[in-house]
Amino acid sequence: MLVDMMSRVFIFPVLLTLAVFYATSANGAMVGVGDTLAGSSPVEYHGQGSDPDPDPDPDDIPKSMKAKRAESSPRIDGTLTESMWQGAHWVSDFMQKEPDQGAEPTLRTEVAILYDDQAVYIGARMYSDDPDEIAALLTRRDDGGNAERLVVSLDTYGDQRTAYSFAVTAAGVRLDWYHPEDNEFNRDQTFNPVWQARTAIDTEGWTAEMRIPFSQLRFSDSESQRWGINVNRFIPTRNEDVFWVVVPRQETGWASRFGELEGIEQIPSSSRIELMPYVATETRLLSDGLVDPDDPFNDGSSMEARTGLDFRMGLGSNLTLDATVNPDFGQVEADPAEVNLSAFETFFDEQRPFFTQGQQALAGVGPDYYYSRRIGAPPHLEADADFVSTPPATTILGAAKLTGQLPSGLTIGAMAAITDDEKAQTFDLANNETHQIDVEPLTNYAIARLQQQFGPNASTVGATLTAVNRSIEEGHPLAGELVSAAYTGGVDFNKRFEDGWYELLGHAGFSHVRGDEAAILEVQEASAHYFQRPDQDHVELDPTRTSLSGWSAAFRGGKRSGRLRWSHGVWMDSPGFEINDVGRLGRADDIAAWANLSYRQTEPGPVFRNWNVGVWTNPHWNFAGVQRREMVGFWTNTTWKNFWSTNIEAGHNFQTQSDTQTRGGPLMKNPSSWWLSTSLFSNSASDTRLGLETDFNGDELGSWGYGISARFSTRMNDRLSLSVGPRFSRRSNARQYIDTFDGGTDATFGERYVFGEILRSEISAPLRVNYAFSPDLSLDLYAEPFASSGKYSDVGELARARDFDLRVYGTDGTEVTRNDDGDLAVVDGDDSFSIDNPDFDVLSFRSNLVLRWEWRPGSTFFLTWQQNRSSDATEGRPVGPGELFDSFSADGENVLAVKFSYWLPL
Repeated sequence: MLVDMMSRVFIFPVLLTLAVFYATSANGAMVGVGDTLAGSSPVEYHGQGSDPDPDPDPDDIPKSMKAKRAESSPRIDGTLTESMWQGAHWVSDFMQKEPDQGAEPTLRTEVAILYDDQAVYIGARMYSDDPDEIAALLTRRDDGGNAERLVVSLDTYGDQRTAYSFAVTAAGVRLDWYHPEDNEFNRDQTFNPVWQARTAIDTEGWTAEMRIPFSQLRFSDSESQRWGINVNRFIPTRNEDVFWVVVPRQETGWASRFGELEGIEQIPSSSRIELMPYVATETRLLSDGLVDPDDPFNDGSSMEARTGLDFRMGLGSNLTLDATVNPDFGQVEADPAEVNLSAFETFFDEQRPFFTQGQQALAGVGPDYYYSRRIGAPPHLEADADFVSTPPATTILGAAKLTGQLPSGLTIGAMAAITDDEKAQTFDLANNETHQIDVEPLTNYAIARLQQQFGPNASTVGATLTAVNRSIEEGHPLAGELVSAAYTGGVDFNKRFEDGWYELLGHAGFSHVRGDEAAILEVQEASAHYFQRPDQDHVELDPTRTSLSGWSAAFRGGKRSGRLRWSHGVWMDSPGFEINDVGRLGRADDIAAWANLSYRQTEPGPVFRNWNVGVWTNPHWNFAGVQRREMVGFWTNTTWKNFWSTNIEAGHNFQTQSDTQTRGGPLMKNPSSWWLSTSLFSNSASDTRLGLETDFNGDELGSWGYGISARFSTRMNDRLSLSVGPRFSRRSNARQYIDTFDGGTDATFGERYVFGEILRSEISAPLRVNYAFSPDLSLDLYAEPFASSGKYSDVGELARARDFDLRVYGTDGTEVTRNDDGDLAVVDGDDSFSIDNPDFDVLSFRSNLVLRWEWRPGSTFFLTWQQNRSSDATEGRPVGPGELFDSFSADGENVLAVKFSYWLPL
C-alpha cells in the first residue's frame, strides 16, 4: 500500500513536471541546464534572457536612469529650489499599470537622482490639474493609508531578486519595506532604516525630496555601482498606478524587471556603526479582584526601570552585525485573544524589532527551522503552590545577528542568542514557606543560513543549520521536561526557467534531539508525533530512548506567470521529524501532495477589470499509508469595473481516517464535509472602505457553522483615521474531544475516548484609531474586546476505532448525572468516573495606546498605556454584543510605560 501511494504522490508529479517543462520550453528541450552554481559572476542587466541578443528588440532593452554627483548636499525641504536639481538628469517616461495598462499617465511625473559621499538623493515633481484634489493625508510612519505617494525601489545588490522600497506620501509621511524575493507584493515591513523625506504642495502639484544614507543600504564594493531601479506614483483619486517600468499584470517578477541606475561611482567606505541606547520605566496596577491579601508576591502594583543597548556595525558595504543587550519590547502589540480547543499550538507573528529586522536572511524554502518567538518565550514549566510568581517571559541576556549579501550573490544570515535561567517563587500557606523553583534553564540558540544565487533567472540554492543547547544537570527536574540539545537543518533550491515563468523547488532536511529518557518520551507523545497510538506499527514508543531523529523532503514545481498557471508537488515529514525547540512544526508523520490549476484574465472587459479562477486538491497520508485527508476545492477572485472585488471559495473533504483526533488514541473516522466562503470589498482607493466576509460549513454528522466579519475604515479628516473589524461566528461540532479515561472496551484498546457535541459562539471587534500630529508624531489606539463560549451536549465515548459513532452516556446501559458545578458523573456497570465541566465562557479585553514621537532621526520617545483584562466561567451561554461590553469591566492589569531611545551614528 505504501509503495503504491508513494508512486502516486511522488513519481507522477516529478514526471509531469519534467514533461511540462519539456513541452513549454522554447526549443523543446529542458532549459537552464547550463546555469552555473556558486561562484558565478554577479548578474548584470543585459535584458531578460540568459545571453545578450546581438540584434535586440528595443522593447527588451532595460530602461536607464543616470545619477549625478552633487557638489554639495541638497537641503531636504521638499521644494527642489537648489540649482543642482536643475542640472540633474530627469526622467518622465512613465506608463500606467492601472487602470489602463500601457497607456500614458493622465498626470505628468518627473524624477531625478543625485548623490554625494554620504547619501543618494531623490527629487520628484508630481503634477496635478487641481492641487486641491491631492490626497495629502497625514498618517503615522509606515502607514500610507490612502494618500497619494511616490515609491522608489532599489535593487542595490544588482541581483534581480531583492529590492528596497522607500516611499513618501504627499503629506510627507515616510514608508519603507524590503522585497526578499522577486515579487512586488512580498514585502518585509520590518525593514526600518533611518532616512529623511520632505514634501511641498504648490500650484502645479507636489514635490518631494528624499535623502537615503548609503549606511542604510547594502551594495557591492565596486567603484562603479550599477543598481536596478523602479519608480511608482499612486494617485488614489483617479485609481491610477503609474510606473517607470511596468511589470505586466499577467507576469510575475519585480526586481528582475527593473531598469538601470548608472552613474554612482567612487563611494568612500563607511564604518557604519550605530548605537541605540534606551532607558524605560514601567508601572503595573492590578484590579482589586486579582489581589489576595495572603499573596506575598502581589500587592496590586509594581514599578521597574531598565536600560539596554542595540548595536549595529557594517562589515564592509555588504554585511551588517546587529547585537542587543537586555532588549526591550515594551511597545509591541499584544497577540489577539483566542480559545484553542485543538491539540496543536497556535503560532503568532513576530513583532519584536530585533528579530523582525533582516529575518528574510534566515528563511529558506523548506521547513520553518527558525521561529524567533521560541527565544524569550514564557518558561516551559509551571510551579505548583498556593501562590506562585512566575516570570512572564525568559530574559534575553544578549543576541547578535549577522546578515547581508556578498558580490558573488551569496546571502549570509546568522544569529545567536542566550536566555537566562528562570525561577518561580512559591509560597505555601500551611507551612508559611517560600521557595524558588527552576522553570527554565540557561539556553543557547544558534541559527545560520547560506544562500547562493546563480544563473540569469535569480535561482538559488541554500543551506540552514540550527542548534539549541540547554544547561540542564543530569537528574535535575528540568531534565525530565526539556531536551538538552536539538539540532536541525537542511539544503534547499529554487531553480527558475524562462525568465522566471517556471520554477522547480525542493528541500531535504534533518532533525536530531537528545536528552533524558523522560524528556524524549514527552517528545514522542507530543501532538506532533503521537507515537503512543495503539493501532499503528510503523513507529514505536520507546521509553528508554535518549534521542530522536527524523527527516523532511519535498519536490514541487509550477508555472508562475501568464494567464494559465499551475503548481504541484509532494512534501514528506518523517514520524521522528522534530524542530519545535527553535522552529515551527504542527505535525510530523505526514505525506502531503497537492495540485493547483488557475486561469486569470488581466485585461479589462465590459464587466470585469480582471478575474481569476482555479481548482486544487490536497491529499495527505501518514507513513503507514493511511489517508488522513482528501480535499478538493474551487476558488474565484473578481475585480469589477468600479474597482470593487468579490471572492468565492468552496471545497469538499472526503471521508478519511484521523490519527490525531483521539489525542494519541486509535484511528477515528473523519466525516465528509464541505465549506463555502465569500467576500466583498469596496474600492481600496476610497477614503471610506468596506468589506464583508462570510463562511459556512457542515458535515455528514450534522455539524454546522457560519461566520461573518466586516471591515470598515474611514478618514475622519486629513489627520484622523478609524478602522473596525467586528467578527461573529456560531458553530456546532458533533465530535469535539474532551478527555481520555481508563476502562474502555477492546474495540478502543481499553481506553475511553470521550467526545461531545459542542455549540460554540464567538464575537470580537478589533478597533484601531490613529491621529497624526505630524509625520513624526502620532497617537495610536488598538483595542480588542473578545468573548467566546462553548456548551457541550450528547457526551459519550468512541464506540470503536476507525469509526465516528459514539456511545452516548445515558444510553446503552450507562447513567450520567450533572452536579451544580456542571461536572458529569458517569456510571457504566461496575465502573464509574467523573468528567470536569467542559463548558466555558471567556471574556477578554486588550488595548494598547501609544504616543510615538521621532524627536530626531532614528531616536524615538514612547508613552504607552496597556490594558489586559479577562474573566472565565463555566456556563457556556451563547455570547452576543453585550458580552463585549462586559469585557471592559473584567479584572485585569493596567500598564503605563515610558521609553526614550537615542540613535547615535558613529
